[in-house]
Amino acid sequence: MTWLERLYPVLKPWLFRLDAESAHTLTVKMMVISHKLGLIQSVAPAAPRAPVECMGLSFPNRLGLAAGMDKSASAVEAWAALGLGHVEVGTLTPRPQPGNAKPRLFRLPEHDALINRMGFNNPGIHSAVKRLEKRRTKAVVGVNIGKNFDTANDAAVNDYLYCLKAAYPVADYVTVNISSPNTKGLRDLQAEEAVRGLIGALKKEQASLQQEHGKKVPLLVKIAPDLNDMQIEALARVFNEMALDGVIATNTTIDREAVAGHALAGETGGLSGAPVRERSTLVLQAFRMLLAERIPLIGVGGILSGDDAREKRRKGAELVQIYSGLVFRGPALIREVLAVD
Repeated sequence: MTWLERLYPVLKPWLFRLDAESAHTLTVKMMVISHKLGLIQSVAPAAPRAPVECMGLSFPNRLGLAAGMDKSASAVEAWAALGLGHVEVGTLTPRPQPGNAKPRLFRLPEHDALINRMGFNNPGIHSAVKRLEKRRTKAVVGVNIGKNFDTANDAAVNDYLYCLKAAYPVADYVTVNISSPNTKGLRDLQAEEAVRGLIGALKKEQASLQQEHGKKVPLLVKIAPDLNDMQIEALARVFNEMALDGVIATNTTIDREAVAGHALAGETGGLSGAPVRERSTLVLQAFRMLLAERIPLIGVGGILSGDDAREKRRKGAELVQIYSGLVFRGPALIREVLAVD
């Protein structure tokens, strides 16, 4: 165990005395400062060199950071220095937006879970692009994009196209977020005809941008864990027809059965962490059975141990991502997951 891994259990009680969002903000700032001072590089565990070829990209390893942890792309190098093979930033929208009213992030330590209703708070796509233009890391960087809260669903395609164009020069891949429960009506875009129109327009623009920039930036979609069998079949059908480059399974859940009775169970928003693990993995497995073999899956949701990551891989994930697990386990989780590749 490295010094950094020993430090987090000492810092965790102090961080947990702060409200969840303040602790999150402070942690990201500490990450940035520590990286600039060279502290992370000197104490982080050496990540196993296990490159993976996926979507035409070379990932240093299979483990990445899920979107939501670094909404502004302000700490990409710091996350990579911890040993992560890829970092997904965002969700980013065309215009900056503050997100939903606070409080909007809650911890449920008894369940190793978080509830968030952040609402795509972010500095806007162009602010993040400027940061990513200056990045220096071998880690793959994904850019997660969404629509502004006040953009109607029938005009949402314009927001996604705008973000795709802006992100294309600096992104290694782009993820289309249509599954957050915290932007009103967003999940309606997962309906078969809606998603067919959206992905069709984005794939057409992707082909145009590939010609313009001389490189292909893979296009992925992040889906919800709350889909029923018919919805999963419909989405898989569209993804196969559109030759999508990848699928991320899954986002947070609105289901509260796993945390029923908890004082915070009634808070609106997406539930993440251990309670979403089983459902997320079932959805992952279902998509793996229905999708063409050429379409890879990234498994995310409830990974709090190496065994959890191994199960995602066993059910069809080519890559895995963590978020809530980092909050509750700290950097030790990274080494544990990488050890089970």
